[in-house]
Amino acid sequence: MRYGQSSVAQRPDSKAISIRDLPDNQEIETSSWAGSTSATAKASMTITLVVDDSDVTVAVMGATGSGKTTFINLASGSNLRIGRGLQSCTSIVQVAQPFELEGRSVTLIDTPGFDDTTKSDSDILRMIAAFLATAYENGKKLAGVIYIHRISDFRMGGISTRNFKMFRQLCGESTLKNVVIVTNMWGEVSPELGEAREAELASQDMFFKPVLDKGALLLRHENTRDSTHGILKYIIQNHPLSLQIQRELVDQKKDISQTAAGEELNRELMEQIQKHRNEMRMLQEEMKEAIRTKDEETKRELEVETRKLQTEMNRVQTDAQKLASEYNEEKGRLERRMQELSEAARQESERATAEYNRQLSALREQLDRTSSDSAAERSNLLRQMDELRRRSHRGGGGFFAMVGRAIDGIFGI
Repeated sequence: MRYGQSSVAQRPDSKAISIRDLPDNQEIETSSWAGSTSATAKASMTITLVVDDSDVTVAVMGATGSGKTTFINLASGSNLRIGRGLQSCTSIVQVAQPFELEGRSVTLIDTPGFDDTTKSDSDILRMIAAFLATAYENGKKLAGVIYIHRISDFRMGGISTRNFKMFRQLCGESTLKNVVIVTNMWGEVSPELGEAREAELASQDMFFKPVLDKGALLLRHENTRDSTHGILKYIIQNHPLSLQIQRELVDQKKDISQTAAGEELNRELMEQIQKHRNEMRMLQEEMKEAIRTKDEETKRELEVETRKLQTEMNRVQTDAQKLASEYNEEKGRLERRMQELSEAARQESERATAEYNRQLSALREQLDRTSSDSAAERSNLLRQMDELRRRSHRGGGGFFAMVGRAIDGIFGI
């Protein structure tokens, strides 16, 4: 169910276009995923192009425990690991198995939150940035981004606010028309309380109102497969767009620390460091007082607290340094891993094609030898040939699945 009213544009049908009917030098985008790829039409040519916009890829983001993986599994029939409580299971970018929806092949991408229990925010940003930049470099764009928020949350606290800030910096302003904010866990609140919270989220500048004003949608997830597909139907109509961080890293060639998301994260890390410094000064003052009064028990407790705080300060400072220093190295490793996987995929494709041709040829020979009077046998052979063709078109998740496997090899734990 959507908050507010809207109409959904019908998806344009794929079209067969004769190049004879086009003027000279007319550029045609041959796929919604074609990126910069185009065909220059010549009036003398008789080629027919089929415009294929059947592939749709959607990223799903949100805080740890917000229900991202549950949503993806429900929509796609996948079995990605789901966290329990505050413990995160999505510590890497995961790619669900593609599924069909209204004639489109839909791939959902599961991303870890910026409050992950096993990785730092710097690790998460570098991982998501590397994934998105690699996709964009290969001409792949997202049809949309889903941000999931629990309506059961008493308030939009610090963790949720931080995640949403990072989400906005990743997307940028121009992509917001392809964003859907999804509220879930409606079964954990009364309808009246849920609707009141929804209205507050939609109407307050400190929450979702600025994003909704720029074209994002606010929809409800009712925890059913039909509900997930109903939400996705709003997105599969979209023209795929690049995210802000993709343009910053690839087109503008910025260092990750210079991107809007990197600057936001660095600002938060600097605030944490300053907060820890203030706390350290207070502990040092209390330590001096404990030494002056010879309060040994308090002194020991303060020493323990001081060591803990120093460890945390070192971690935050290391995160700030790693954001800039490690991204380029990890991105290079990711590109090399992608080349390895691409070559392996090419070899496997050649092997599978040869095996497919061998089996199909054998079935055709059987069919030729079968008497036209043996209708049942001919029908069975035709069925086998059709099933063989269907199996040959089933991929392993395509390009995004390959990037996911490469990310796992670089960032996985």
